[in-house]
Formats: sequence, structure tokens, C-alpha cells
Amino acid sequence: MAPSGCEKISGAKRQVRILELMSISFDISDRPGDLKQIQALQQANIPESISGAELRQEGFVTARHDLSLLEAMNKPYPHIVVREEENIIGYTLVMLESFSDSLPVLVPMFERIRQLTYKDTPMESLTWFVMGQVCIKKGYRGQGLFVGLYQEMKRQMSGHFDCVLTQISRRNPRSIRAHEKAGFKTIHEYWDEAAQEDWVIVLWDWL
Repeated sequence: MAPSGCEKISGAKRQVRILELMSISFDISDRPGDLKQIQALQQANIPESISGAELRQEGFVTARHDLSLLEAMNKPYPHIVVREEENIIGYTLVMLESFSDSLPVLVPMFERIRQLTYKDTPMESLTWFVMGQVCIKKGYRGQGLFVGLYQEMKRQMSGHFDCVLTQISRRNPRSIRAHEKAGFKTIHEYWDEAAQEDWVIVLWDWL
């Protein structure tokens, strides 16, 4: 839809204008049915649910969370979501260190993080959490929602933590680039023999 009067607007303003037209809002997952919507969006974006071409071009999610785990992770810090009206069209999951053993695929990541230093400071001396997963519904990508989710996460969480970390598969270059644009920096890379996966650990510094 063209702006009123067909005036030209910059990329940033155009992004905001698009979000306004779409009735988009950034929020926390605190409504009945939110976690089921998150799980459904997750299921639609695992590698088994998408084509090889889409996997390479659009990215994918790796970890799978059942509802009981999503609910437990949602306390005391709720997940961050983006809605179009009542429908969740994107999410980022908040995963505290206390959930490090909840998903086998993520255990090596937590073990690596605990061993790392950042700016000569051991991670054990910093307050941090893991962004457990981020996903935007197909058809809504490339419109600023990814960065918007992370900005909302920072707004909600930066008063409680020094930084947030996550890991990204080397097979997912789209996600790596998107995280760099959102403010993350690569601090470690490792090969997970069990998962047969090359991982990149990235950190967003809030200090």
C-alpha cells in the first residue's frame, strides 16, 4: 500500500509506516494461547517442515520446545512476541541458565558459554541469559520485526542482565547476518560432534 499522497519516505520511516498499517505490536507472552501459537510457529519452521531452498534462503529453527518447557521458561521473564492483532507472527524465547539441561541440543552451548571470557571478564562474573530461539512467520520477514523483537527484549531485560547470548548454525547465514545487524557480535565458534553441527555463539552487550 502506498503512503498517503504517495510521498517518498526513508527506509526507517517506511518501516515504521508499514508496521503501523499492519497493526503490529511488540509484547510479552502473557495471554492464554500464546505459548501454543509460539509452538505452532516453531513447528512450521523446523527443517523437516520446509524445503531445502527455503531452508537456505529463509533460515530455520533447530530446537523444539514442548508446552511445559515453554511455560516454565516463561517465568520469571516472559518470552517476547510480535503480534498482528491477536495473532503471534514472531517470537524470541527467554532461556535462563537454569534451563541449560532442558534440551540436549543446547547443552554444549551452555557448557561453552560458561568457559568463555568477554572483554577479559569471565562469563561467570557477568549476568546473562540465552535467547533460546527467534522466529518470524513467513510473509512478515524483511519488515523490521526481527530487530523490533530484539529491541523489545532489550527494553524488557537490560535492567536485569549485562548481556544476552545465542548460538546460530553456520548453515544459517541469513540468521547470522540478521543478528549482526541487531547488535550481536561473534565471540566463539565450535564444532558439536554429537549434533554434527558447526555453531557460532554471538553476544549482545548491554553494559
